[in-house]
Amino acid sequence: MSHAFANIAFTPAVREAQARDGSRARYARTFESGDTVRNAELGPDEEAFIHAQRSFYMATVSETGWPYVQHRGGGPGFLRVVDPKTLSFTDLPGNRQFISVGNLVNDDRVALILVDYAHRSRLKLLGRLAVHEVAHAETRQREMTIHIEAFDWNCPQHIPVRFEAEDVQRALDERDQRIAELEGVLAKLTSAPGIS
Repeated sequence: MSHAFANIAFTPAVREAQARDGSRARYARTFESGDTVRNAELGPDEEAFIHAQRSFYMATVSETGWPYVQHRGGGPGFLRVVDPKTLSFTDLPGNRQFISVGNLVNDDRVALILVDYAHRSRLKLLGRLAVHEVAHAETRQREMTIHIEAFDWNCPQHIPVRFEAEDVQRALDERDQRIAELEGVLAKLTSAPGIS
């Protein structure tokens, strides 16, 4: 079974680099065998992972060939899985440089990286992005629709463990509540008759 991500990312130059490094045979065996293509459509694991994310990085390329990486963020679910081949998000106003939007005029290809630092997981996506202007009462927003061409889960080896501030605060609040409960139990026990 061939791998959609490898079909796109493993260009001849990449294959040559893999051969020089000694990893070519393993990748050819793992990613490039068979007629059926896998990792071209998102499944339940990818959908759950994407829905839980608060941010991602998106790369585009300008007409002069320069790559540009931009961060996008929001609450869990801001990046939506529309169907197994489509993602969508609302492009909220930022610094109004429009670099990504401008780059898409000549080349609609994008690469996304989503990282869950707490669980050391990383999902890479390749696709084509379409921009749809949406008029609201007071502002104009853009709805970004990404047609997925391929994806790949990346190894967790060098992902540092980090936690969201509200997750840490929730754990601290639970700890403090448990301490208060135990202090209450201890106070009752030490104030009981015959205990000094």
